[in-house]
Amino acid sequence: MSVDPVALESAMQPLSGWRILTTRASKQSGGLAQPLRELGAEVMEIPTIEIKPPASYKPLDDALRNIAGYQWLVLTSVNGVEAVFERLKKLKMTADHLKHLQIAAIGPATRKAIEAPGLSVAVTPEKYIAESVVEALRGKTEGKRVLLARAKVARDVLPNELRKAGVHLDVVEAYETVVPAGAQARLQRVFSGKAQRPDIVTFTSSSTAANFLALLGKDAQRALKDVALASIGPVTSKALSAAGFPPTIEAREYTMQGLVLAITEHVHKAASQQLLRRLFPGD
Repeated sequence: MSVDPVALESAMQPLSGWRILTTRASKQSGGLAQPLRELGAEVMEIPTIEIKPPASYKPLDDALRNIAGYQWLVLTSVNGVEAVFERLKKLKMTADHLKHLQIAAIGPATRKAIEAPGLSVAVTPEKYIAESVVEALRGKTEGKRVLLARAKVARDVLPNELRKAGVHLDVVEAYETVVPAGAQARLQRVFSGKAQRPDIVTFTSSSTAANFLALLGKDAQRALKDVALASIGPVTSKALSAAGFPPTIEAREYTMQGLVLAITEHVHKAASQQLLRRLFPGD
């Protein structure tokens, strides 16, 4: 049986002909951009957040020096994991200083980063959002000393709910996110005409969404006409919807893989609808 090379290429590169803009931090952008390119998409990378050190590492350093007094460590991003291990090294400590801890990771990427130096993860929730972390820790952390290392600006759901449950919680800043220099000018160029405008814009956090819309400003409605917005999960979708831009696409699994799958399904559905319109022009 002969194989149609055109059909085979279409199956291997289902995103061919689609222009997709990613807004993830440049340090992590490849984890989304590369799979999209491999599936045939033309990808533009314009980060709307940049990861920076906090104003002071003193709270995190003090917590790490006193880590023996904690029973749990909660980490909600790969950035937080990297910051913790960098500070351990700076303090001439190692991952062995954390081995007595029960560790909670918000999702599989965070868990993988924690496990890389030989640590074990006790809890990863079924859904990779703060509310699910709270649920997964219920009955395990009450009355315990818990350290939460996270971004400077983050939702308060996790610390508020843990404290309500009787957890002795310390929250320390491991990093902060800022808007990258030049991002606004780059976005304005991309959205200045139809020739370079993306078909889909991806958002992997509420911060990427909020910053993107702020950078577009009053031109957002015009710029995003007929552009599909792809969200990694409900928290990001809520931020988009609250700003008046409900997402067209939402991942069912809140990971990069889940987002790529959701985009691929959207493109397949759009292609199928286009074909049906050609086949049944009068309906």
